[in-house]
Amino acid sequence: MAIPATQMRPGMIIKHNNELHAVFSVEHRTPGNLRAFIQAKLRNLRTGAMFEHRFRSPDPIERVIVDEIPMEYLYNDGDDYYFMNTENYEQLHLKRETLGDAVEYLTSNLQIKVSLFDGVPVGIELPQTVELTVVETEPGLKSATASSVTKPAKMETGLVVQVPPFINEGEKIRIDTAEGAYMSRA
Repeated sequence: MAIPATQMRPGMIIKHNNELHAVFSVEHRTPGNLRAFIQAKLRNLRTGAMFEHRFRSPDPIERVIVDEIPMEYLYNDGDDYYFMNTENYEQLHLKRETLGDAVEYLTSNLQIKVSLFDGVPVGIELPQTVELTVVETEPGLKSATASSVTKPAKMETGLVVQVPPFINEGEKIRIDTAEGAYMSRA
């Protein structure tokens, strides 16, 4: 199934150069007067090698259809992340290397889909948006309204996102998992 490069998300499995790859991170770049492109970090599922590749926005990407099982994220123990099948309550653990940047969006009880290829877990698919709590940021300004000014905010998972100046510590915000960008207050 071909999709445009702009619809690539972390955790997806794609076929690139006739090999299966897991998408680790996706960054949409629009440099000045040049054409926009998608900078993707990929991991070869056979060899485990990581590399970056640049896709043009309209490039067709062949998404590999894998078995997707609805699961719930439970907890992590070091580099092991534990998930529970919501249908038969079986538990499964994945390594941080398999998950990539997706670990920065995982919170307890988050409903996700684990991708299995030939019975082996190869990655996860995150929801479009997640709600995370801000744990560290500069104090908000009362007079600040939504503008182009942003400040860094650290989330409960360790993810750092640029947020408007009126966001304070302890607030829940909605984050787009594809871009890793602030969307709104939750």
